[in-house]
Amino acid sequence: MSIKKYKKVAVGGTFDNFHYGHRRLLEEAFNNGEEVVIGVTSNAFGGKKGNIEPCDKRMGNLNEFLSNKHNNFSISRLDDSYGSTIHEDDFDAIIVSEETEPTALEINQIRKDKEMSPLDIIVIRFVYADDGIPISSTRIRKGEIDAKGHLLDRH
Repeated sequence: MSIKKYKKVAVGGTFDNFHYGHRRLLEEAFNNGEEVVIGVTSNAFGGKKGNIEPCDKRMGNLNEFLSNKHNNFSISRLDDSYGSTIHEDDFDAIIVSEETEPTALEINQIRKDKEMSPLDIIVIRFVYADDGIPISSTRIRKGEIDAKGHLLDRH
């Protein structure tokens, strides 16, 4: 078994319409961390993105997907963009997409202001659909693509 670079890593998101981009983000977290803490946006916080699945369903989907492969994770509800990363000093790294990298920089600034050690930031590239546009839950909701990024016939 390979030695993980970090003891404890954070990853967060809405995880609505669980898709290949989410899988890539989580794979990176598990490849780098001995312990993975996954934050899932609450209904109130995540609902700002529009009509999304209930938080309990999104958390359940994640747990179902991961529990067959891993046992070194916890899933918690996020009521803001930062979660426990700004309260717990034992995080070593955060895994983010290109879209959420600015939030990781904000987290590090808050940690610095609190005299906590900064997190290493690991940015993963977008996963693209067949049309070269990033896969997103919004596009899946609109019926443009499926969770694998395949274009859907819109006739």
